[in-house]
Amino acid sequence: MIARMSNPSPIVLYGIPNCDTVKKARAWLAERGVDYTFHDFKKSGVSAPELQRWADALGWEALLNRRGTTWRRLDAATQAGVIDQASACALMQARPSLIKRPVVEWGGAVTVGFDEADWMRRCG
Repeated sequence: MIARMSNPSPIVLYGIPNCDTVKKARAWLAERGVDYTFHDFKKSGVSAPELQRWADALGWEALLNRRGTTWRRLDAATQAGVIDQASACALMQARPSLIKRPVVEWGGAVTVGFDEADWMRRCG
């Protein structure tokens, strides 16, 4: 039996349902009985204020996925045009698949990616 973990602040997990890392993160939360809200980038998009808040907290470089197929499919001029937080956030808002996943809001904190040890500390 799995005990329900306490999480006093609401958790919002942002991502794309077919992303393997998002699937792993959602399964991890579900296995531990942690309540969270899932925000699908593909269906609901991402607002400019959300991206700005995440970039301020994490740095735009940490949010922009330059390893994925979406980035590789961009033309060289578009890639070269990403020079600062404003240009990166504008591109990520237009193409949410460029955002590394998952982005998780833990009440007052935000993380990107799945780090089981860190998540245990946050949920435990």
